[in-house]
Order: sequence, then structure tokens, then C-alpha cells
Amino acid sequence: MKVLRLILVLAALAAVPTLLRAQAAAAPASGAVLFSPPHLPSYSGTGTAPDSGGLRLNISLDGTEKPAQMSVAVQIVIVMTLLTLAPSILLLMTSFTRIVIVLGFVRTALGVPSAPSNQIILGLALFLTFFIMAPVFDRVQKEALQPYLDGKMTSTDALDRAGEPIKEFMLKQTRTRDLEYFLELGGFGPTAVKDLPLRVVIPAFVISELQTAFQMGFLLFLPFLVIDFLVASVLMSLGMMMMPPNVVSLPFKLLLFVLVDGWHLIVRSLVQSFTG
Repeated sequence: MKVLRLILVLAALAAVPTLLRAQAAAAPASGAVLFSPPHLPSYSGTGTAPDSGGLRLNISLDGTEKPAQMSVAVQIVIVMTLLTLAPSILLLMTSFTRIVIVLGFVRTALGVPSAPSNQIILGLALFLTFFIMAPVFDRVQKEALQPYLDGKMTSTDALDRAGEPIKEFMLKQTRTRDLEYFLELGGFGPTAVKDLPLRVVIPAFVISELQTAFQMGFLLFLPFLVIDFLVASVLMSLGMMMMPPNVVSLPFKLLLFVLVDGWHLIVRSLVQSFTG
């Protein structure tokens, strides 16, 4: 029965054009139209079709018409690109690099490679990054994102405005010699600070952050290294050469770290290294 109904419906649809042609042939010579679909606009074929007020789909391949549609497409591509590059932006254009390296050095200097765990180190570094970068993110939101959402700024201007606070933050933490090196490597001449391209600022910033993080790590190792030397000397003087010095020095390292409130000092030093 279902097949029979489907055949009848298809036959009725196929007969509609024939009925329309028959009605048009039987129409009076005065041009009166006996059947006219109410939802279709009349179109003579010589001019531009009038606007019916309904939904229409316009596709332009040459880019000369409907620039708003092209703008939406470009915005979608830009958003997808930013989402793809978000991990790299977070790692290399914020304070995350220095923080996670210093926290890793602290764990290594203590001699406990698994405490705290990698998840805790990364989580602490991530939230410290959000804390340090909060003023920069607020500027991006006020100067670029909110005006763009309110329709007061184009997408291109919003991207340029959003990059300025992040660029200023990176330049404050970047050494001049690193900037000069990448300018020379890229074949740039003398360039003003405000005109420095991001492809020069970002690698110079990363190199400077690595240098600063390793310097802080060296200073962190010194007190624990002194404890290792003292414990090793005592064990040698007692003739306990088979006793691993790390086993004896680890409790003293932990005791020293707790007495001086080590985590507070390290976090304060990290935050002040960016805000000071």
C-alpha cells in the first residue's frame, strides 16, 4: 500500500506541468492568467527580479558582491586558526614558559622527580599565568573584543588592537640583544619598537624567557647543592662510602625548604619577576 501511494503521488506531481501548460494555452488573448502560484514573483526575464521579501540564497564566487558574507567566512577561518594555535600562543606568548621551567627546576633540585606530579606543576603554572596575564587580557577585552562585539570596530582592527597589549608585555620581558639578533637574522634595518613585527618579537621573547628561567634555576640549585656537599663530606669522613648521599640529604632539603616557606618565596619571585 505504501508503494502504491508513493506511485500515485509521483504521478500527480508529474501531471502538474501538463495541467499548467493546458491552462496557459486556454487562457484568453487579453493576457489574463488563470493560475498563478501566490508565493512566486512574476519575472519578465528582461530586468532584475523584484524582491519578494522571502528568504534568498546569494552565492558570489568573484568576491565583488556581498562583502559581508566574505567577511563572515574570513572571520570563521581566523577563529578556527586561533583555536588551533591557542596552545602555542599560551606556551610561547605568555609567562607560562618561565613559570613551568622554574617549577621543574625546583622539583629537580629537591631530588623528588615525581613530587609534585606533572599535573600539579602544569596546573599551578597555568593558573599563575592567568593571574600574571590578567591585566593584559583585560586590556584585550576592553580595547579589542568588546568594541568588536558592539559593532564599533572591524575584525582587522580588532586583531591589531588585541595584539598590541600582548606585544607590549613580551617586549618588557625581552632582552635588547635578542631583538637585535633576530632583526639582523631577518634582514631588517633599524626598526622602531612600535614597528617591530611579531615574527621578530615572539622568538626573541622565547629565547629571553628560557635564559631568565635557567638563571633562576641556577640560583635555586645553590642552597640544595651546598646541602649535598655537606652530607657527602660527612659520609666520607665517617667511612660510609656505600651510603648514597641523596638518601641522607633529601630530608634535610625538605626541612630547609619547609622552614623558609619555599613555595611562597618561589611564587612571589616569579610574580615579581613579571610585575616588578
